[in-house]
Amino acid sequence: MRYAVFLRGVNVGGRTIPMAELRAVLEGPTVTQVGTLLASGNVVCRSELDPVALRGAVESALSEAFGYAARVVVLDAERLAALLAACPFPADSTELHTYVTVTSDPAVLDALDEEARQAAPDCPSRRLGPEATAWTVAKGETLSAARSKLSGKSRFASAVTDRNLRTMLKVAAALEGLAED
Repeated sequence: MRYAVFLRGVNVGGRTIPMAELRAVLEGPTVTQVGTLLASGNVVCRSELDPVALRGAVESALSEAFGYAARVVVLDAERLAALLAACPFPADSTELHTYVTVTSDPAVLDALDEEARQAAPDCPSRRLGPEATAWTVAKGETLSAARSKLSGKSRFASAVTDRNLRTMLKVAAALEGLAED
């Protein structure tokens, strides 16, 4: 299976993980063809593990190698493609950025979506599936957006991570490029 693995909180806030080291830690008998994109915790790989087992293996390997409580979201290539196809917002706009929030726990995303709706009822968002929500924000306002601030709170941070839609499309394209075993 081809997988996208999204690491939470990498190369921000003082937690620096060189991508070459990340690839070396993850590559092994159960995870192959490991690639990274954009030095921000985006990994593509192949694995015979199911998504839950892969998530556990990656979190354990990262925690052991880099000394932090690693949290990741794992999506197989087909699921990521379906979620991105469901996104109604543009990848490129002169006025807006589109983000996709992905989760390892749909109940946490439910709560985040509800709090974000209450905090910013005019912020366009659309649930793409149990594990993803797309949302937009005016360019230059990402860090001050209510949803951005909420997703960093401890009750959400361990189970969600945000990526720009352009980044997600690059990850999906990289998954298509993984060679067959």
